[in-house]
Amino acid sequence: MVELWFAIFCLMLAAYAVMDGWNIGCGIVQFLVARTPAERRQLIAAIGPLWTWHEVWLVAAGGVLFVAFPTVLAVALPGFYLAVFVLIWCLLGRGLSLEFGGHLDDSMWRTFWDVAFAVVNLLVAVLLGAALGNLLRGLPLGPSGKFSLAFFTDFRAEGNVGILDWYTIAVAVFTVVCLAAHGASYLVWRTEGAVHDRSVGLARKLWIAVFVLMPVITLATAVVRPELFTEMIQRPLAWIAVVMAVAGSALVINGQRHGLEFRSFVGGCAFIAGLLGAAAVSVFPVMLHSTLDPAHSLTAYQGAVDGPGLGLALIWWPVALILSLGYGAYVFRQFRGKVGLKAPRPH
Repeated sequence: MVELWFAIFCLMLAAYAVMDGWNIGCGIVQFLVARTPAERRQLIAAIGPLWTWHEVWLVAAGGVLFVAFPTVLAVALPGFYLAVFVLIWCLLGRGLSLEFGGHLDDSMWRTFWDVAFAVVNLLVAVLLGAALGNLLRGLPLGPSGKFSLAFFTDFRAEGNVGILDWYTIAVAVFTVVCLAAHGASYLVWRTEGAVHDRSVGLARKLWIAVFVLMPVITLATAVVRPELFTEMIQRPLAWIAVVMAVAGSALVINGQRHGLEFRSFVGGCAFIAGLLGAAAVSVFPVMLHSTLDPAHSLTAYQGAVDGPGLGLALIWWPVALILSLGYGAYVFRQFRGKVGLKAPRPH
């Protein structure tokens, strides 16, 4: 049962990274592909109303931690207190910029919210990447079972580490580039006109950067936490995830080469999901790895709820999943197709 709930937790995080990832990426590349206020409105329209549904997966992941792994949540939340609140404020800022930007037909008003949208999406990508880097590298968990994180210590990825060091910064940079490429591929698929044409060229450059950085990040992870690759080799599920990532890369390249926009976009989704899946299978059962002493690490078995609670929680989870997927499918169907450039309003 613990294994199943760990898989559900990782599935929620992967769904959020893939689905909200293209929204975050669109925000990052906004000023590179949309150079006029009208084009930026086109970009926002391409994101559409689905961005609120995508954030449901992040909330769901938090809910799984609360229901299935409350000890992990109790240990991790105080340690990441500052980073969590910065992330929440950035997510709030993104929602405000999307909702408020179109309320007034004023150039200064809209430019302010457009800039805010780009900045907060960049910050969200950096924070998510740094968080992933922290989980892969480990945390300064001591004998007390608690930890606290400064922004940085000595920038080494061992011992009494901080939120930022050379490894977590590298993962954050890779995350920004990867999500930007994912967002550009989404815009290629969903837009037309000048925004589409600029997105085509940018997506190609960004995916090349992703594939160049990928072996660098892999090598860095092998240096920081080599046991992950030992576990990966021994677990067939990790092989499946790696194959998914490789197949996704091939779809991206093939789709761009032959002008198959949806294929390239799906390839990006598979690439991100495959990377996260391989990481999740490799770290299990450790959820919070200690950089001070591996004996202080917190595993899924130690952090899970005792008794029949996990079994009872499975009653509501499929219902919630079906309702969420049904809502997303309905809204996506209503707003399917490419988004064009609307004519400016007469003054």
